Amino acid sequence: MVETKYWFEPAEYHARLARVQTELKAKGLDALLAFLPETVTWLTGYFTRAYGTFQFAIIPAEGSPTLFARDVEEYYLDSTCVFPDRVLWTDSDDRTAVAVKAIRDRLGASAKIGVEMDAWVLNAARWEAIRTAIPGAAFVDQSALVPKMKLIKSEAEIAYQRRAAHAAEAGMQAGIDAVGVGVSEREMAAAICAAMIREGSDLPGPGVLSSGERAYHLHGGYSDRILQRGDIVQLEVTPNNHHYHARFMRPIRVAEASDADHRLAEQLVAIQDAALAAVAPGVAATVPDAIYRDGVLSAGLRDTYTNKTFYSVGLLLQPNGGEPLEAHPGADWSFAEGMVFHSYVLAKGFGMSETIVVRADGAERLTTFPRKLFVSAG
Repeated sequence: MVETKYWFEPAEYHARLARVQTELKAKGLDALLAFLPETVTWLTGYFTRAYGTFQFAIIPAEGSPTLFARDVEEYYLDSTCVFPDRVLWTDSDDRTAVAVKAIRDRLGASAKIGVEMDAWVLNAARWEAIRTAIPGAAFVDQSALVPKMKLIKSEAEIAYQRRAAHAAEAGMQAGIDAVGVGVSEREMAAAICAAMIREGSDLPGPGVLSSGERAYHLHGGYSDRILQRGDIVQLEVTPNNHHYHARFMRPIRVAEASDADHRLAEQLVAIQDAALAAVAPGVAATVPDAIYRDGVLSAGLRDTYTNKTFYSVGLLLQPNGGEPLEAHPGADWSFAEGMVFHSYVLAKGFGMSETIVVRADGAERLTTFPRKLFVSAG
């Protein structure tokens, strides 16, 4: 008998399923085909590292879900999924034909079915084959249905993010300790990853790690570059626990920093403090977003400010790096209790960021590492 290793109590999965089924009924839909790996895991518990293979969940408006997966994943279905019904394909099968039969058997030939059309695992060839094989069905794009529900985290979900935040702090300290003249970015990355894994991260990261001229540009990864005196190192640690994410950024100077560098870091912290102080349930996303932008631009720290300032994080499976909720001048949403965000400010190669959870009385920082410019000893 396989030992079950549910990430949450079964009651939490059943409550999530009930919310989705209530919404399906309100929309007049008979079912949802959930192709996003995060949706499958969030709704059913099923998780395998091989989520990039062809798998999905059939979520009926009434009754229990059916999991469609490769047969070698049966152990993970048994150990993580709280719902028993499944259809398995083998490597010698026409997996699309097996998928079509599973859908028809459970939903019939003329059902009205919601589909996560923007799921990256649902390529054009697969979708066209499914659609044409069930001509009597009506398919409706419901890509946003579950992702919107996932924006409000339970305390059990936040607990995983809190542990990820602790891993992030361990990784940041390891990175700062590793910085020095003559050290390679690769050496830094090794120290960061080891520290985060030991502290509970499921994946090593480290996230953004770039120095020299690349420190002025987002999304640089570590390389063989050797750190030189006076370099800026931009470091963002991105660990996760049970694939629930927390992350933050800090700027580092190699061996030396000017008074102007320290003033810049202090300015960014002050701007961020003001923006995060404005976060509360019911507050429009544009309010703290404007505090970030106006603060940076009015201080002359940047000529333009085009990037988002908040984005929601939670259960994320690569290649996804963030949930769809973002703050920018055109955002039309408001903060709600239980939402979790990565919030950042960037200027002149320096980045300051935090992971926060929205509480009834404002923003709680899950990442609590000191906010300042760090300078290595040598």
